Amino acid sequence: MIYTIDGGGRMSQCCKKTERSEEEKKQLLNRINRISGQVNGIKKMVEDDTYCNDILIQIVAAEKSLKSLANLMFENHIYRCISNDIEKGNVEVIDELTSLFKRFND
Repeated sequence: MIYTIDGGGRMSQCCKKTERSEEEKKQLLNRINRISGQVNGIKKMVEDDTYCNDILIQIVAAEKSLKSLANLMFENHIYRCISNDIEKGNVEVIDELTSLFKRFND
């Protein structure tokens, strides 16, 4: 069973799945682990009463890391998932892509 988390933090069941190579998984998980480390570092800074400006700088760095991960996932999604579905005649994925693009640019 695959689950996703919506904008409100609620989990919902998802039926699609993307097969990734071990190398791609490793690359993505390394990025996610670095982001997790950044967020944990921010938490520690708050616990240690670090100066607000320094915390804000780290928050911006974490945001940029997340955006970089999102860009990579978005690119992979277009080249693999969307193109495969279109090749199979599933043009409904264009609606999915349009919706995703709008969310991505908010």
